[in-house]
Amino acid sequence: MSRTLSEIQAKVDRGEAVVLTAKEVGEILDGEVVLTLEDVDVVTCATRAVMSGTYAVFSFPVAPPGTFRRATGVWLNGVPAVVGPCPNERLGVLDLIVFGTAASREESRDGGGHLFRDLVEGEEVRVEVETEGGGDLDLDLSLADMPTARLFGTRHSFKNYSAFVNPSEERVATIFHATTFDPCWRGASVSGCGRLNPLENDPLLDTIGVGTRVLINGAEGFVLGRGTRSSPDRPNLSGYADMHGMDPEYMGGFRTSAGPECISSWAVAIPVLREEILERVAAPEEAIPLPVMDVVARKEIGQATYADVWEGTDLAVSFEPGECKRCTACRPEAICPTGAIGFKDWRPTLDRRRCFNCGLCATSCAGDVFRARLGSLRFAGREVPIVVRQSDRLRAERLAEELKRRIVDGSFRMTEMAERISP
Repeated sequence: MSRTLSEIQAKVDRGEAVVLTAKEVGEILDGEVVLTLEDVDVVTCATRAVMSGTYAVFSFPVAPPGTFRRATGVWLNGVPAVVGPCPNERLGVLDLIVFGTAASREESRDGGGHLFRDLVEGEEVRVEVETEGGGDLDLDLSLADMPTARLFGTRHSFKNYSAFVNPSEERVATIFHATTFDPCWRGASVSGCGRLNPLENDPLLDTIGVGTRVLINGAEGFVLGRGTRSSPDRPNLSGYADMHGMDPEYMGGFRTSAGPECISSWAVAIPVLREEILERVAAPEEAIPLPVMDVVARKEIGQATYADVWEGTDLAVSFEPGECKRCTACRPEAICPTGAIGFKDWRPTLDRRRCFNCGLCATSCAGDVFRARLGSLRFAGREVPIVVRQSDRLRAERLAEELKRRIVDGSFRMTEMAERISP
């Protein structure tokens, strides 16, 4: 038995379609219920993670025509922009590209990801412009002043990430950890939302192709094609969306010991066209491999599964400010990769909208202010505790719920792909 996307969309339009999130599918199957094509029409999937391959394209006026010939250098909140590709000679308009991993010259731990979230939150950012022949400019602008602001992903939503450990006897600075990596197998860094990830649910790209409508950071966008470094075993996607419609809670910057990184979120609707698609959607966490890599040698040294990461663990960090021991220096505040931890009136605070639920605070707090069960990786006869997560499963579940709501109420319509993507 098979059906088409147009047939499923027609059921949605009539209010007859069954739309479930990948989490809901998992809960049903965990109850040992057998699902058929008559039981589900669409499954919404999502992932939220550190995604390095992110950049933004901006175009906006900064001065009246004729004020300067060309811009030679531009910084937004200290984050460097690449000027071009169109020089816009004498028009007073900038065309810019900003990389999500570009570091600010004002605060090297912050970068493009932090800038993108600031803009989407409606904050004004400082724009510094160096021009050909002098006459530099300095002004404050918000996203509302930027007619064009598009976010692009060059490699997003990997089907399967890797976990990292440090078997060496030296501490290691890496993008895979917010602090330097402890030596001698003392902790693991993990990424990936397991059975919730879109490409875990459609690894053969039967329903996701060029032109597929998706949500990127909560805004409607489209798949452009294969992402860079995509492979049949580990496919990923490229895509884009307009920043004006994004939700800041699904994006941002993530500080690592090797420089700033960028957080992005994707949600994708998987129309259940055939039984084979439903079988892939039904895969449990323990069936999804998680390669474990030596962070120094960058070679695989074992395999765990996503059951180690997401089963029996806490998706959110619990916060008990009354448990604070008043340390001379607060370690969690110093190393929080999203700057979500602070102090007010000598009491710790946690900005839940900025918290990534990475769990690093729980593994570094001298008291019990921050707590979370993060699980352990079991591989090659070892058990290594997870100390930091670079994916936020809780928000991924929320975004999948949001996509489901939009499909049901008709505000999001699934699209036929313009062209298949070879996995």
